[in-house]
Amino acid sequence: MKLYNGFSPNGARVAVFLAEKDVTIPTADVSVLKGETRTPEFRKINSLGQVPVLELDDGTILTESVAICRYLESLYPKPSLFGEDALAQARIEMWNRRMERHIFDTVGNVGMHEMPLFADQIEQIPEYAASLRRRFAAKLSWLDAEMADGRPFIAGDTFSVADITGMAALMVCHFIEEKVPTDFEHVKAWEDRMRARPSWPKT
Repeated sequence: MKLYNGFSPNGARVAVFLAEKDVTIPTADVSVLKGETRTPEFRKINSLGQVPVLELDDGTILTESVAICRYLESLYPKPSLFGEDALAQARIEMWNRRMERHIFDTVGNVGMHEMPLFADQIEQIPEYAASLRRRFAAKLSWLDAEMADGRPFIAGDTFSVADITGMAALMVCHFIEEKVPTDFEHVKAWEDRMRARPSWPKT
């Protein structure tokens, strides 16, 4: 296998996943900021010009961070990051989707509509980004209320891919200069726990 990866939120999801598994695979560093994902050569690997990309030994290409993580989970099942049994798997899937749709996508779209890096990819609408910034506090308030039950991780008592999605969202927050308010004590405590993990993506 060979992983094509670079410094990006979705790239971080796979990097953190591997770190939590204590697994190392050959990796080619691809600079997103330098535009290396948009070259004709790289688009032959992933037509969307994005990392991460996992190339299997037979030449099969897998893209999309969660798909890659699911494949790696099948190869390296311990520790389980997608759930040990049917209920745990469903709960983690539920919370991973919630973190993607309500937290990661919110801050991600702020970045897409504000950062010059993406100006040639979408029609940037600053007003939309501003509205998402306003909505983000409400999203965090919702998450804080959900975590008021005292659970240490997003989906329950164990670290999972849902936490990794949250870590990627926090990474985006760094880029767009958005912080978790200290008023949201449960989310803030979770953030502190994530930042303390050795796998925390360096920003």
